[in-house]
Amino acid sequence: MATLLTEKGADVNLQDNIQDSPFLYAGASGQTELVKLFLAHGARFDVFNRYNGTALIPACERGHVETVRVLANTKGFPVNHVNRLGWTALMEAIVLGNGGKKYQEIVQLLKDGGADLGIPDHDGVTPLQHAQNRGFTEIVRILSK
Repeated sequence: MATLLTEKGADVNLQDNIQDSPFLYAGASGQTELVKLFLAHGARFDVFNRYNGTALIPACERGHVETVRVLANTKGFPVNHVNRLGWTALMEAIVLGNGGKKYQEIVQLLKDGGADLGIPDHDGVTPLQHAQNRGFTEIVRILSK
């Protein structure tokens, strides 16, 4: 249905009353095929959710590895965007993730995708410091190499 609607001109950037769009919903819920479809149909990178976040940020928080892979490798996607909470996608993966395999992979994908590893939160704490404080040794290793 989404393919039919987008092919008929549905606006993938149209936001609802809580500021989510089809593209933002797809990213947040890890619907990678929809993310690809919406990217092909004009998904904009300057349309933000109620937290002033991109589709990538909640994808990282929720551990949607394949969605992160697509977005982190999409030319021009703002991987270093800072949301209203003062967090980037990298920060969300560390602070709200559990340090497990999928979050390790997400951190590596973000790093490989050009994420700035040194952007601190509003308190001046860097992603590396958060990973160290949480005992995420593999993420510390990824960020340190």
